[in-house]
Amino acid sequence: MRITRALRLGVGALALAVVATGCGAGSSKTAAQHAADGKLTVGIKFDQPGLGLRTKDGSFSGFDVDVARYVAGKLGVKPENIAFKEAPSAQRETLIQNGQVDFIAATYSITDQRKEKVDFAGPYYVAGQDLLVRADNTDITGPESLKGKKVCSVKGSTPAQNLAKDYKDAQLQTYDTYSLCIEALKSGSMDAVSTDNVILAGYAAQSPGQLKLVNKPFTTEKYGIGLKKGDKDSRDRINDAIEAMFADGSWKAALDKNFGGTGFQAPQPPTLDRY
Repeated sequence: MRITRALRLGVGALALAVVATGCGAGSSKTAAQHAADGKLTVGIKFDQPGLGLRTKDGSFSGFDVDVARYVAGKLGVKPENIAFKEAPSAQRETLIQNGQVDFIAATYSITDQRKEKVDFAGPYYVAGQDLLVRADNTDITGPESLKGKKVCSVKGSTPAQNLAKDYKDAQLQTYDTYSLCIEALKSGSMDAVSTDNVILAGYAAQSPGQLKLVNKPFTTEKYGIGLKKGDKDSRDRINDAIEAMFADGSWKAALDKNFGGTGFQAPQPPTLDRY
């Protein structure tokens, strides 16, 4: 039996519709609606010790992970029903806009530029950009001593943008991940790695005696939970969860658990930017 062109087109259109539905499954739902269904997909970093790290056994650890799990729990989602997805710095807005994640907790600095594309709950932490160097380095004492130095940061990150704008004498090089920057620092091909102090503290703790934090923060970075623009209901509910985490001691406990022994001092919880 011959299949007419119209029938072939109809079958093709149906197949495309099925594929489109599968690829964008749930993308039209809000984070709160997905939570009501009992499941959430959350973007985190996979390579940041102390913040968002995928371990060899496939489990996840870190402060951002603890924040994400706490928030999900307040939204009614059990830990085993959270799917963690890697969210590299340069891809975070795209992951949210495409509905590939419900929200992102990945050292995600709140900026006016990003708020044009996504919304933020929080901040749940306020960090400061700093420098990480080899333990025997005495040349780099702060950002003002970066002239001619090879400094590594991550593509699409706020720290990389800050260095490019304010410290043009530094030889900025950007990699896809901070772990690649750390490898380059250890090997001697980079003089310093720059990002937020809490991120650098995690890497320093992972390499005792090899790396040290300069401890001269030169920016203020507000970490927020990124979610789809215009999703006020989910944002309000996530903000409520963050405030509950501050109030019941879970926030400080998570910081102490992830950075204990590094000399890191937990600050006071920040004030949320509700809008």
